[in-house]
Amino acid sequence: MSFTKVCTLDDVWEGEMAPFTVNGHELLLVCGEGGEIKAFQGICPHQDIALSEGKFDGKKVICRAHLWQFDAITGKGINPDDCALAEYPVRVDGEDVLVSTDGVEPLFAHT
Repeated sequence: MSFTKVCTLDDVWEGEMAPFTVNGHELLLVCGEGGEIKAFQGICPHQDIALSEGKFDGKKVICRAHLWQFDAITGKGINPDDCALAEYPVRVDGEDVLVSTDGVEPLFAHT
């Protein structure tokens, strides 16, 4: 599994999210409560809306279009609960945040 540097820890603080494009994948990095950084697909599985245009409250990501909500730890759908975000492996090396896109594809839900 190969990792690509996406940003540094200063780019995504606790309670924040930020969009990045890595190896052709639209990603959303979120730093939830406790400072753990997760990487998910950056597009809502509902209708291709950039999740970075929505809100992040430290616990869940909320899409701006139809207010779909996703758990910021697991990527699982909260509302509705029958969908999920694809998660990308993350590694922190010193101050650098690295992500692997190997074998990960965005998920899509019902409409």
